[in-house]
Amino acid sequence: MALTPQQQIAYNFMSTGENVFLTGEAGSGKSFLIREFMKDKSSKEFPILASTGAAAVLVGGRTFHSFFGLGIMEGGPEQTIERALKDRRVIKRLQEVKGVIIDEISMISGTTFMVAEEIARMARGKDEPWGGLQVIAVGDFAQLPPVEVGGNPLKKNWAFIQRTWKHTNFIPFQLTKNLRTNNEDFLTVLNYVRRGEVTNLVSDFLNQRKKNPKSELKNVTRLYPRRYQTETYNKKRLDELESELKVFPSIFWGKEWAIQQLKKHSPLAEKIELKQQALVMLRSNDPIGRWVNGTTGWVEEFKDDHIFVRLKESNALVKVEPMTFSLLDAEGEPVASVTNYPLSLAYSTTIHKAQGMTLDGAIINLKSLWEPGQAYVALSRVKDPKSLYIEDWSASSIKTDPMVMKFYEHVKAYLEELMASEPSMESRL
Repeated sequence: MALTPQQQIAYNFMSTGENVFLTGEAGSGKSFLIREFMKDKSSKEFPILASTGAAAVLVGGRTFHSFFGLGIMEGGPEQTIERALKDRRVIKRLQEVKGVIIDEISMISGTTFMVAEEIARMARGKDEPWGGLQVIAVGDFAQLPPVEVGGNPLKKNWAFIQRTWKHTNFIPFQLTKNLRTNNEDFLTVLNYVRRGEVTNLVSDFLNQRKKNPKSELKNVTRLYPRRYQTETYNKKRLDELESELKVFPSIFWGKEWAIQQLKKHSPLAEKIELKQQALVMLRSNDPIGRWVNGTTGWVEEFKDDHIFVRLKESNALVKVEPMTFSLLDAEGEPVASVTNYPLSLAYSTTIHKAQGMTLDGAIINLKSLWEPGQAYVALSRVKDPKSLYIEDWSASSIKTDPMVMKFYEHVKAYLEELMASEPSMESRL
């Protein structure tokens, strides 16, 4: 796959050394663009920093917290900064890197963002934003918000509300072409949901997707808001299959404390239980493009060192071999690894885990969601609305944070001003 013209322009912006905020709706190709940008760069000089441990394991990166020496920010910002600046390893790695990519920036709190910037500036001894590091922040604030222990659930602490965001002098670049679906009517519905607007078009769409015969729903992934719902439903569906149960224990190695962390964040369970004809999900991106994270299919045959899976969408029979996922420390070195087949049962998954996935179909209950962006994340996982089914829904589940929409109005105004000052830019965008 080649970069689209719009992605190429964003790539050129990122290559200037300027700080860039790369955003865009779900499925606009942000992750693919970052992978292309990193192809000729060392992860030692330009690390990818994930907002959560689970995301870090999936992308082969480090967590934002570990890289900047934040820990759990015990004692608040001042004590966190003081502890980090006493750690020679933090100082050393911040002085050695050229820049950082912050993935899923929407899930980094404003306080965390502010503290990390001050640590970077002081560690590098340069009185400029981030001590002169190039910062590329990637994500969509209309998706899942930061989780803060003790935070105000009614007022999200977004990174962009801090003065640090403004002082970073980000050049915002918004990808507007959706690469996941080309269904214009569906895109219109998604854009309304992204803005938290329950229009007649949205209501009609959701009600129409409830009118499908039950027979169509047997092998479609369900998205639940809570993990226990997912685990219960997956076990129920696996038990219904009469074929022999196969158990594949995951092989862990590394430091004991790191193994315990990896068990919390790995896309692989401690043991994978499968049967022939079980519906499974691929939990990795295939290097040669046969599947992506979220592709589903059926287990067709077990072999000694591989499993044959029949992909649902393409009907291709693919050979799936064991894969290793690693937990990296702040220096980018593996401290624990796990090896097993990159498969999980696909009868259900949580909405939080589904962020970043592309599904070939989904059944969603939009009745009791509580986070801004949760409904949008769930609905935007699929490529074809004909493969999307709604169990139930309520208007109160479709919400966004007004601060986010106001922020994106500022982004739009900035880009319009940029195009006005550079006439050639409009046609290129």
